[in-house]
This record gives sequence, C-alpha cells and structure tokens, in this order.
Amino acid sequence: MKGNFDHFMQKEIYEQPESVVNTMRGRVNLDTGKVTLGGLKAYLSTIRRCRRIVFIACGTSYHSSVATRAIFEELTEIPVSTELASDFLDRKTPIFRDDVCVFISQSGETADTISRETHCGVHINAGPEIGVASTKAYTSQYISLLLMALQLSEDRISMASRREEILQSLHELPVKIKDVLSLDSSLQQMAKDSFVHEKSLLIMGRGYQHATCLEGALKIKEVSYIHSGGILAGELKHGSLALIDENMPVILIMTKDSLYPKVRSALEQVSARKGQPIIICNEGETKIDGAAKTISIPSTADCVQGILTIIPIQLLSYHLAVLRGVDVDFPRNLAKSVTVE
Repeated sequence: MKGNFDHFMQKEIYEQPESVVNTMRGRVNLDTGKVTLGGLKAYLSTIRRCRRIVFIACGTSYHSSVATRAIFEELTEIPVSTELASDFLDRKTPIFRDDVCVFISQSGETADTISRETHCGVHINAGPEIGVASTKAYTSQYISLLLMALQLSEDRISMASRREEILQSLHELPVKIKDVLSLDSSLQQMAKDSFVHEKSLLIMGRGYQHATCLEGALKIKEVSYIHSGGILAGELKHGSLALIDENMPVILIMTKDSLYPKVRSALEQVSARKGQPIIICNEGETKIDGAAKTISIPSTADCVQGILTIIPIQLLSYHLAVLRGVDVDFPRNLAKSVTVE
C-alpha cells in the first residue's frame, strides 16, 4: 500500500498534486468561470441569504476553516466565525435560524463535530488517508472551502476579476505543488541541521498564513514530539517576543501579499533579538536580511498561497519524526478519528 515510500504520511504528502485535482475534478469549469458543488445546489439561495456562516471543526479541519475565513468574507460579504467544536459545545453557543453552520471533518466520524442531521454537504475526494497526521485531507478541505466561497459568490459582478484570479491559481496549483515537493532533499537536510535536537520551535505569519502557522505547529508536535507554537505575527509584541533569542528556532512565513511589509517588520523584531529565522518566501527573494536560511516556493493568489506554504512544513515534520525515530504514521496517544467528546 505504501508503494515506493517508507511511510503512509510521506506517500500522502506526495499524493497532493493528484488529490487536489480530484477535489476539483468535475466541479470547476475554467472556460466559464463556473464552480459547481452538486451537494450544495438545492441550498445555495438559502446560504446566500443567511445572517452569518459558522465553521465548526477540530484540529486540522479547524485550521482549514481559519485558512479560508477571510476569502469567504471577501467574496460573499457574509460574516464568518470559526469555532472549535469542543468549545462550541461547552459554551452552548447561541445559533439563530438564519445562521448557516458548516461542519468540517476529515473522517466524517468525529463525535463532537458531526451530526446525522445535515441538509447538504461536500465530499473532499482526497482518497484514503492512513497516517494519523492529516496532510492531503487538509489541502483538499482548504480547496473545497475555496470552491464553496467561489460558488456562493458567482452572482457578484464586483468579484468577477478576483474569482478569475483564484480559479487560475487553482488551475496552476498541481504543477506548483510538484515544484514544492522537489525541495524535499534540502528540507530533509534542514531538519537534520537546524531542528532535530531542539525542544521547541515557533512558526510565525499573519493574514492568510496564520492558518499555516497553526497547522504547521500541529504537524510538528504530533509526529516529531517537538513542542511547537503557531504565532500570529501581529501579536508578537503581546508576549511571544519574550521567547526570542539566539537559541530559539523560528520559521517565519513571509510571502508576497498585502501584509508583506507588516511581516517584514516582525522579521526585524526577531532579528533585533538575535533570532535567526528560517524564512518561507516566494521565488526570487534570494537574499533576505536577517534570515538564517530561506525556503523558496512558487507564488500564487494570496488566498491559495497557504496550500503551498504548508507543504514544506509537512515535509519538515515528517523528516524530523524519522530522524528522531518515532512512529510517523501512528503517533503515541493519538487516533485517526476522535469518537468521544
């Protein structure tokens, strides 16, 4: 089942050029700019009239909702909130009759997320995922939510050019994922040189990349057992900056988008405290002052970029787990689907 790969997680990371195509297959028409999610068809008008959209999910699925919340709000102009399913239940959160709740689950079995009473749904079509640490399911959930936002906004003339940009980026995505996967050997060496003996590391970014920080930190902690934290760079001065010194490993995601100047400011703050961050940046930025090393990835639309920025961290987490001799596919104390609250 693993083919030429040593572990299921490695295989599933490498399946992403195909799995993202499977998520979009039969749903995206580039010629007409039309997105069709058949499972939502009967409820589109109801969703468009709603007062707010509430994403409810756990773990990696929650991060996919964080990754797409901003583009949902931009394209549909409907307020969107993201909720951790366990906290949503604990708070007894008020839900109104004109709210739309979107439950996101990679297994479809998560006890504190999924109810039998659903009106409609979307399959991510990523194929089987054996490794407990989710990789291709995350990127397919991300794309499914993007497609949902695109379908809901198809009648908004003012968003036509933005939708076209996103659709073109999705069309180019499989090739660009392969470009990122070609960095594997250098990422393996980076894991060996920079992280394997560390006890903690920080991943920073902002805007669309905040979700990548959260998801990347989760991947590293769950498969390599290294404590890691995902930090919103805008919150750096509110406490996390105290952790920065020459001994704290930092990964900073600094891709070219509207928030680039603000992320560069965060880099300056880290460098001023003798931090030596590894920068995930777009191709063409060969020299960044203050960076110890760079990981260059292809550029794409800002709301799609998170699919390309998470893959280097997936690969890093995989190689760290192998180097540290832990069970990559079945980390201790964890299960693929959570069936208790």
